[in-house]
Amino acid sequence: MRRAMTDQLSGRLVEGGHRLDVRVYFEDTDFSGVVYHARYLHFLERGRTDFLRLHGIGHRALMDGAFGEPMAFAVRRMEIEFLRPARIDDVLQVETRTALLGGARVVLDQRILRDGEVLVEAAVKVAVISPDGRPRRMPPAVAERLGAPAS
Repeated sequence: MRRAMTDQLSGRLVEGGHRLDVRVYFEDTDFSGVVYHARYLHFLERGRTDFLRLHGIGHRALMDGAFGEPMAFAVRRMEIEFLRPARIDDVLQVETRTALLGGARVVLDQRILRDGEVLVEAAVKVAVISPDGRPRRMPPAVAERLGAPAS
């Protein structure tokens, strides 16, 4: 039961990536009911985290050394384009897919949509780091699970 509920909360894997539904609450908006720009970072983070989780790559497991040495992912660079506003009570879809996989990094393409209309596009470069913050190579088992189009 617990696993099924967690899977529902984590969105779902779809062809080419992951999709997570999120609702816009009052706390996500400014005084006019429009989503505050920084809140999109929260939605994107949830999408990335659940993308990893459904690929069997949980943050806690990474730090516990499940794939060899303890490691973590850290956002190194993010490019965001805000195309249209979201508003209170909207249900948004956060899409995440692997765009590029390298020795110590992964680039993820993310989009936030409402009813098929793209509101936000983001390219997120994530580095693999050790617990003390030093770069490290991505373990082959993690790279295999993330998969990517040929680069």
